[in-house]
Amino acid sequence: MKKSILSLAAAALLAGCSLAPVYQQPAAPVAASWPAGDAYKPAPAAAEPRTVADIAWRDYFADERLRQVIALALANNRDLRVSALNIEKARAQYGIEQAALLPKVSATVSQNATRTPGTMRPDGEPAVSRQYSGGLGVAAYELDFFGKLRSLSEAGLQQYLGTEEARRAQQISLVAEVANAYLTLIADQQRLGLAASTLKSQQISFELSKRRFAAGATSGLDMYESQSSVEAARNDMAVYTAQVALDQNALTLLVGGAVPAALLPGGQFDAVSRLAAIPAELPSAVLQQRPDVLEAERTLRAANANIGAARAAFFPSISLTASAGSASSSLSGLFKGGSSTWSFLPQLNLPIFDGGVNRANLNIAKTERDIAVARYEKAIQSAFREVADALAQRGTLDERLASQQALAEASAKSFAIHEARYQKGAESYLNALVSQRALYSAQQGLISARLSQASNAVTLYKVLGGGWQPDA
Repeated sequence: MKKSILSLAAAALLAGCSLAPVYQQPAAPVAASWPAGDAYKPAPAAAEPRTVADIAWRDYFADERLRQVIALALANNRDLRVSALNIEKARAQYGIEQAALLPKVSATVSQNATRTPGTMRPDGEPAVSRQYSGGLGVAAYELDFFGKLRSLSEAGLQQYLGTEEARRAQQISLVAEVANAYLTLIADQQRLGLAASTLKSQQISFELSKRRFAAGATSGLDMYESQSSVEAARNDMAVYTAQVALDQNALTLLVGGAVPAALLPGGQFDAVSRLAAIPAELPSAVLQQRPDVLEAERTLRAANANIGAARAAFFPSISLTASAGSASSSLSGLFKGGSSTWSFLPQLNLPIFDGGVNRANLNIAKTERDIAVARYEKAIQSAFREVADALAQRGTLDERLASQQALAEASAKSFAIHEARYQKGAESYLNALVSQRALYSAQQGLISARLSQASNAVTLYKVLGGGWQPDA
């Protein structure tokens, strides 16, 4: 151990660098390409060979109202504001670490007045003596022979840069959250509209059932079954009315203030779900450019630099304290010739025995570096899983949407036939009721499928690192 540390010290003195290990980026613990299989399908080729991170969110989202809502959120969201303030805090902390590399020079002017009582003087008379001094001084400036201060400064820099990456990651999440909240509001608006139209249709059927029952043409069973459909639709109306209000409240929280009515969605996916195409065949290496992964790497670099500071603690440290100025017994003579003073106090601190503190601190620094490596690798693995999940969803969404569309259309035709037969008295209301409920369920499923498709596009944009660009 001693030989290795001495060799490191010699290398540091000759090369003028720190004792920190040479940083090496860990290999990504994931496959080089995305998963393949029945759940996945290749993306359509993009017009331009660029990564998702190069697609600004204003270019990705086509709907102007949604873009304005996202811009409001980026300006007012409190979580994003905290992230920005954390950057300022980290910048100040880095400034403190960097300042340690330079000597601190201070100017002082002082007076020392002493009264001596007459009982202590030969002539028996009390006397007051004064001494004035002024000068410049450097206090305990450490010569960074072994790079301890440079290592601490590097660690501070990496922590500062890490907070910038954290802010970018926060913005990516915010952009996606706002877009998904906006899409969810549209879906619930459509569900509310579907419940309203269903209620209106069922009220018409209920009125017909009551007239037939009053005329003795049908039993009370048809009337009560029709009434149950009316009440179910009325319940859904209440549920989705509340849900739309909750969606608007969620959007308000994300935006950081009330969303102007003119920017709220109109209940249609068409314009909002027109999103830019995701480039095809991206390698998994793009994950290393995600801000959250870069933040983990910055933490790893900081831990690596801290090892250099811990190693430097094994070697002597030299600090200098010096001052130069003027001293006089009178203020008028403070800066006259012959009054100059100076002092120079170099101090060498050679660690001999510390009970194993330095060794323990080095072990802690190395362990923290190993922890940072594991967290960096976990960040890449989590990012890979997020992208793989989004790709698996995307690979099946078109088929799900097509089948749900076909189901809704078939259910609509079935209900129309049963409803017409009931209107003509050819069958009871039970068949029409079952068919109507199947249609309602299929239409609800179609809304959910459209929402899933639009949300998947937003999620894929997010997990591939898009949306961090400044609001221009």
